[in-house]
Amino acid sequence: MWESVALTLAGTAGNNIGKVLQKKGTHILPPLSLKLKVVKAYAFNQLWISGFLMDMCGAALMLTALSQAPVSVVQPIAGCGLAILCVFSHFYLKEVMNGLDWVAITLAGLGTIGVGVGGEEQKVDQIPLFNIPWLLLSVVILFVLLNTWLHMYKKQRREQELTGPEVIEEIIYGLESGILFGISSVISKMGFVMSEMGFPKLVVPAAISCSVCCSAIGFVYQTRGLKHGRAIVVSTCTSVASIVSGVVAGMIALDEHLPKAPMARFFLLLGWFFIITGVILLVSSTRLIARLPRPVQKFLKSNMERTHSIRRPSSARGKDPIPTTTIHTSSLHLLTSPTKEKA
Repeated sequence: MWESVALTLAGTAGNNIGKVLQKKGTHILPPLSLKLKVVKAYAFNQLWISGFLMDMCGAALMLTALSQAPVSVVQPIAGCGLAILCVFSHFYLKEVMNGLDWVAITLAGLGTIGVGVGGEEQKVDQIPLFNIPWLLLSVVILFVLLNTWLHMYKKQRREQELTGPEVIEEIIYGLESGILFGISSVISKMGFVMSEMGFPKLVVPAAISCSVCCSAIGFVYQTRGLKHGRAIVVSTCTSVASIVSGVVAGMIALDEHLPKAPMARFFLLLGWFFIITGVILLVSSTRLIARLPRPVQKFLKSNMERTHSIRRPSSARGKDPIPTTTIHTSSLHLLTSPTKEKA
């Protein structure tokens, strides 16, 4: 189990850090296209190619982890990618972090340990095929309801000429992308399980292809939410929905279950809670601190942040931090741009 935990952490770190390196490399590159000169420019850019290789290695490690451990273990730990990314950004990109960020990272780390302690290997003798159509039908109905709600909300905004943050739209796009990311992990795992049960070996690449398609569609939904919405709302909904949907879908489609031992079950549930709480704190820490009393704000701000604010007042963290996009666990995950606001 601990080997799978380590593979998941390494995989999600590769996904997230690789995306940051690619983004940093594109600062001096032209927009990506199929022109020979552009392709050569990307291929010979060391920073971009290093990020690309890290991203691909991360995806391979995530698939290896999914082949060895239940989705209920891999998916929550993959949610810690944001915490790993924050630590990397702090030390490599010199991004300033406040006290709540470190609390969130600590919670995510404790949650990972809890999942590792409480998680157990589960041998799936047969896939409950009867449950899969019901799961797919439930997802379709949920998407229909969410999109109907979104359509009614947009119509109401147009009629009333409302302005300001489109909260419902942010939440819906975040939930839809997160659900697709969670289902993507379950599809990958299902391919490995079916292969072990004696199905043709082609079932694994077929499942991985379906998983990549789900992740790509989820990425589109997430990008829509981030285009006009606030990253804090979209990324929080995406991360939490990804963890919850992956765990629930794994229990329904793969017959995964909670540990039978009371202590193991307690540590697993506690680990899930810590990871989800840590993710929410990471994407909302700046706004939370802004609403706290001034003495508490001063206590939570690190000496490094105060020094940074004195030297570069225009780049102070409270002014401008927003996570950009994500590529999901099995192939893609959410990253933060150091030049945008985290809220």
